[in-house]
Amino acid sequence: MVGVTRPLDFSDGPGGDWVLKLLGARQLGTRDRADVLQVLDADPIATCMVAARVQDLGVEPRAINGELWSRGGPAESLCFSGANLVPLRGNLSDLRAFADRACRVPRMCSSLVGRAELTMPLWEMLEADWGPAREVRAEQPLLALAGPPAIAPDPRVRLVRMDELDAYLVAAVAMFIEEVGIDPRASDGGRGYRRRVAGLIASGRAWARFEGGKVIFKAEVGSMSAQVGQIQGVWVHPRFRGQGFGGAGTAAVAQAVVDSGRIASLYVNSFNRAARQTYDRVGFSQVATFATILMD
Repeated sequence: MVGVTRPLDFSDGPGGDWVLKLLGARQLGTRDRADVLQVLDADPIATCMVAARVQDLGVEPRAINGELWSRGGPAESLCFSGANLVPLRGNLSDLRAFADRACRVPRMCSSLVGRAELTMPLWEMLEADWGPAREVRAEQPLLALAGPPAIAPDPRVRLVRMDELDAYLVAAVAMFIEEVGIDPRASDGGRGYRRRVAGLIASGRAWARFEGGKVIFKAEVGSMSAQVGQIQGVWVHPRFRGQGFGGAGTAAVAQAVVDSGRIASLYVNSFNRAARQTYDRVGFSQVATFATILMD
């Protein structure tokens, strides 16, 4: 099994700084960065989304577009609050403190995501205040690959160029609608999503296979920490499905991540049997279970 996982403690036994715990969840600052990094490093695959920000930018809210919260110190509990609410460590009392803090202000996040054993209890605490979710994905295997793929990578899958943004964006929008169930262009005519996709291309983290100027396979490395590259947005044009493009394309992206000295990772819905079989063929193995709660 790939990766390092830390047993999660849901007890409320003695230990820790109980003065800080009694004060509830607090926002972390610069002096906490080393402790935060130590926690993230202990579980690098599951924390990749947050670690990628903190390693590069620190813990200041303006830098990471969100806040890091803790009750008693990062070694005991940790949560990221931004466009996503991501519980990273804690017991049930810590999750309650995170829920209480989240409910003090209008909801800013569009989803909860993270280890299922943290995310689902946190959602149960928030649902009464935030209202019903648009969709609850309670079981999403978190997969990892540390070595070469088990199948041959598609040699025609390559990095997307900036002059291919428009063609790539068509595929990215189609993937988003199919996966998330909403159009990412709805709120602002697509300007924000276009900027996001352009940023991935500019940073060398968008991959595709083109045929006749159209994308038939795409994927991105959405988050890249020092240890892990998390693959997202895997999509095959409907006319080319069932022909092996998904597996060979994913293998190409995973190989690039591994060649950079990182572990390739992704998470997938448990009900998506075709995708799970594809990732099994590529050589990914499950290291944990994620959950995602999508909200309007």
